Amino acid sequence: MTHGRQTNRRRARLLGVALSLALASLAPTCVPAPVRDADTLTLGCYSVVREAIHDAIIPAFARHWKQKTGRLVRFEESYNASGAQARAIAAGFDADVAILSLEGDIDLLVKAGVVDKNWAKTLDRGMITRSLVVIGVRPGNPLGIRDWPDLARSGVGVLYPDPKTSGGARWNINAIYGSAYLAAGKSRDTARDFLAKVQANVVNMDSSGRQSVATFGRGTGDALVTYENELLLQTKMTGVDAPYAIPPSTLLIEGPAAIVDASVKAHGNRPLAEAFLAFLKTPEAQAILAEYGFRPTTGETPANRLPLPAKLFTMKDLGGWGAIKKDVYDPGGVWDSLFTGKTTAGRK
Repeated sequence: MTHGRQTNRRRARLLGVALSLALASLAPTCVPAPVRDADTLTLGCYSVVREAIHDAIIPAFARHWKQKTGRLVRFEESYNASGAQARAIAAGFDADVAILSLEGDIDLLVKAGVVDKNWAKTLDRGMITRSLVVIGVRPGNPLGIRDWPDLARSGVGVLYPDPKTSGGARWNINAIYGSAYLAAGKSRDTARDFLAKVQANVVNMDSSGRQSVATFGRGTGDALVTYENELLLQTKMTGVDAPYAIPPSTLLIEGPAAIVDASVKAHGNRPLAEAFLAFLKTPEAQAILAEYGFRPTTGETPANRLPLPAKLFTMKDLGGWGAIKKDVYDPGGVWDSLFTGKTTAGRK
């Protein structure tokens, strides 16, 4: 079914860098000059949420914080591919709040000892956004791309980002793999063979989902596997429909956020970080996120009325992130074996 829509410590102040959706160029996030009687919060985010966070969520929360405390709040922001952002935080970038693409990237921060192991024991399991994995197509959908098998057809050029750097890429690959895995009664052999056929048609793998969208926008490829919200945001920002197909069976994307305990302890701003994280889950913030193409986790918004696939599956249906990491991305897993030719004994 096709639809037309989409820190180097603080002294160094790592400036956020994001790919402009309209211009497809790198643009630094502006960090305002110090303000007297202002509290400071540093965000480490994955690139896809840049517009929603920078343009709308931050101003809305600043009003909320001013009303509640009488104080101003100043944000320092960094945007990058989710995996790269997680590694930066683990290595010492002192973000107070991490907003990343997938649980595995937060888990990396838990293993690094900077995020509490119980980070997900909150409302909505720490998730603040939802979306779907969809297929972006050219105007008019000239190749009639509607489902995952269409990406394995001869002559179809496919784009998605690199799973070594991009959380979005893992969502995308999991959707392709998972649809075949579930349809074949959880056969890893069938799912591997299907993923291999699609990968054979991949013509470009950028380092982030945002860069992949920009590459597609410049005319590369026939189909783009991406987040639905990216295409809805593109439509919102350019006024030109970014058409896409929702495959009959696809994956629900859930984006997490967590407090970086090591940073808030050092900065003494835990109440501010906790308030910001709680705000992200309010109906007000969820409505804002919906305006930027995300499907809400709470509250009724127009995004609740977006079409659904015939079968919407979750990471739980695929055994969870731990199982998928082992079976698909670790050495000898399905994805790894497509490039190395090596498989781990016992994996089927």
